[in-house]
Amino acid sequence: MKIFSVSQIRAWDAFTIANEPIQSLDLMERASCSFVKWFCERFDDRQCVKIFCGMGNNGGDGLAIGRLLLQKHYNVQVFIVKHSDTDSPDFRENLTRLQLQTHVHWIENASSVPDLSSNDYVIDALLGSGLSRPAEGILADVIQAINGSHSMVISVDIASGLFADAPNSPLDAIVKPAFTVSFQCPKLAFFQPQCGENVGEWHVVNIDLHPDYERITATSYFYTAPGQINSLSNPRKKYSHKGSFGHALLIGGSYGKMGAIVLSAKACLRSGVGLLTVQIPRCGYDILQTSLPEAMVLPDWHWMVNTTVPDVSSYSALGIGPGLGKDSLTLAMLKELFPTLTQPVVLDADALNLISENPDLLHSIPKNAILTPHPKEFQRLLGNGWKDDYEKLDFLRDFAQKHQLIVCLKGAHTAVALPDGSIHFNSSGNPGMATGGSGDVLTGILTGLLAQGLPPAEAAIFGVYQHGAAGDRAAQKCTQPGLIASDIINEMGW
Repeated sequence: MKIFSVSQIRAWDAFTIANEPIQSLDLMERASCSFVKWFCERFDDRQCVKIFCGMGNNGGDGLAIGRLLLQKHYNVQVFIVKHSDTDSPDFRENLTRLQLQTHVHWIENASSVPDLSSNDYVIDALLGSGLSRPAEGILADVIQAINGSHSMVISVDIASGLFADAPNSPLDAIVKPAFTVSFQCPKLAFFQPQCGENVGEWHVVNIDLHPDYERITATSYFYTAPGQINSLSNPRKKYSHKGSFGHALLIGGSYGKMGAIVLSAKACLRSGVGLLTVQIPRCGYDILQTSLPEAMVLPDWHWMVNTTVPDVSSYSALGIGPGLGKDSLTLAMLKELFPTLTQPVVLDADALNLISENPDLLHSIPKNAILTPHPKEFQRLLGNGWKDDYEKLDFLRDFAQKHQLIVCLKGAHTAVALPDGSIHFNSSGNPGMATGGSGDVLTGILTGLLAQGLPPAEAAIFGVYQHGAAGDRAAQKCTQPGLIASDIINEMGW
């Protein structure tokens, strides 16, 4: 699914109006019907619905939603915030239609803001995605009242006061909804950690904007939906054998950190790889042979750390980093190993930390290698921080393009940055996966997919999604607080 900017969404509306063709008022009605269908499927008519409208098209949506909910016998009260001397034509027409059914309340100052209770459903239709400056005056007063209530808040298209594709100031007045119902596609703001409390749980409803616009319009941002993932899965052929699915080499582990490489190795096997060899320091030999008999073990001569440069000619992909440690002998091994690699490779954990401390290593990493940093590791790779999440995305894109690498920046909606400048946000996963070893599992999955011949970009997008999907299944069984990395492996399968 493509993620468009505010200007592109406006152009999509205009394209639909011109080419369907359809009147803008009728398109607003269609959007409002989609919102109402979503709302009625989740909330019954026993509680009061209070709708707060601005005087633009988002307010027009709110007026239409109020009329449609009244027709479904909901107890609806509509409040219009008089924040301007002008209104939009579609707002005006929907106001006329609504006033045939009910009385509308106007809010002109702070004293006219109604009381809100925990039993109210509040629908926020004050300001839409076209916001160009922070909410001020009476709008800010109403937003503050909504946020100060204990009502269930649902925002129409986007939370009022939130910029769709640019950072807000920390002091801006922004609605904090429980739900955001977005029209046709998600907004870039939905994927930024700094916007989390101003998005809540978001949903996209289809309003049948013209499909040709989406097909012909370019964007750098994408959302990986389940339907797309299914097309990446390759079924096995009847006469396949273990040699058909690649031979992976994982390099990792150090004294006290053998669990990381065990998790990674088990996930690699679960991903479907035909053969797996694991290079570890000698202290981990009995651990690997006992805990994972399906894997072959290549013990280093050193008891504590990895030091030996392996012969990689027989391997179809490598994964390096889980539990690796940062010993100087391990660093020397990586310096010698990296220039020899022609196979796809995944780099994680201490491999990334060693690269951060020795930036020259970046130049010897094979093109299209997959890096899987969490935000702190990425910050160390950059050598600097960022002022907000949007600048972080710019740095992520620039880094992937400059070094021609694939970077999976881990977190909620893990962002997969490709060398072509595109960024793909993931749709699966949950907060229970914020637990030690979860990243090691991802490294194993990605390495196994690469070994089976999946192109690096597809492996990154597919692997990140399946990692999250397994985590979602695990959370259903174990709960999010009770989830551990091994549970993710136990739920793997596609």
